[in-house]
Amino acid sequence: ARIWGGCREYLWQNIWDKLLDRTGEDPYTLYVYGTFILTNVTFWGVGSIYTYMDLTLAARQYKIQPGANDPIDMVKFRNLVKTVMFNTLIVGFPFLVCTYKMNEWRGIQDIRVLPEFHMVILELAGFLLLEEFLFFYSHWLLHHRRIYKYIHKKHHEWTAAVAFTALYSHPAEHVLSNMLPVALGPILFGSHLSVSWLWFTMALVNTLNSHSGYHLPFLPSAEAHDFHHLKFTQCYGVLGILDYLHGTDSLFRANVAYKRHIMVLSTTPVRELIPEKEKSM
Repeated sequence: ARIWGGCREYLWQNIWDKLLDRTGEDPYTLYVYGTFILTNVTFWGVGSIYTYMDLTLAARQYKIQPGANDPIDMVKFRNLVKTVMFNTLIVGFPFLVCTYKMNEWRGIQDIRVLPEFHMVILELAGFLLLEEFLFFYSHWLLHHRRIYKYIHKKHHEWTAAVAFTALYSHPAEHVLSNMLPVALGPILFGSHLSVSWLWFTMALVNTLNSHSGYHLPFLPSAEAHDFHHLKFTQCYGVLGILDYLHGTDSLFRANVAYKRHIMVLSTTPVRELIPEKEKSM
C-alpha cells in the first residue's frame, strides 16, 4: 500500500494529470467517448493477437480442442466479425450514454484525483463478485429451452470458440449478459473513472482469453468456458463459485479438463503436463 501510495502520488497521478491535460475533464467526453475508445482498442487489439495465432497456427500446441478451427472457416469468421462490430459500435455506444446518465445520477467523483490503493482493490473484488452473480444467472436464464433458440443459440454456433466470439451474440444478450454485469459494479460503487477503465480492461482481456480456445502459459486457464462451449450445459459462471453451488460443473469436474484448469507456469502445453489417460466423459 505504501509503494502504491508513492507510485500514486509521483507516477500514476502524474500520468493521469498529463492525460487529463490533453483530453480535458469534461465527464461526458471521458465517460462516453473515452470509455468507447478504450474498450474498442482493448477488445480489437488483444483479440487480433489471438486471431493472428488462429490464422497462422502459431500456437496450435496450446489449443484446448486440438484440430478445432484448424484452419478457421473464413466465411463463418467474417460473419462473426460483422456481428461483433455491430455490437461493439452500434449497440455499445448508446449503452455507454445510458451508463453515463446512471453515473451522473449516482454521483461522479473528482476525475482529477486518483483513488487510494485499498479502495481500488476492494472495489475490484466487489465488481468481480457482482459480475459472477449477474453473469451466471443471466447466462443460465439464456439457456432456458424457451429462450435459448431465440437469443443465446447464436453465441453457441461456435462449439470451439475463438477470441472474438466473446462478443458474438444477439444484441439483447450483449446488453443484458455481456455489458450490464460488468458496467453495473462501478455504477453501484460510485467508482472513480480510472478504476472503471481498469476494470473494463481486465474484463475484456479475461473474456477474450476465456473464448480464445487456447490454454496459454502464464495466463488464466480457459478450460472451463471452453468446456461450456463444448457441452452447453456446464460452467455458466466466471469464477466457478455459483457453478459449484448449483452443481452445474459436475461433468467438468469429472473430465480431465478440470485437472488442466490451472495456470501453467512453464511453456510445456498442459495437454502434455496432464495427458488424457482415459476417454473423457
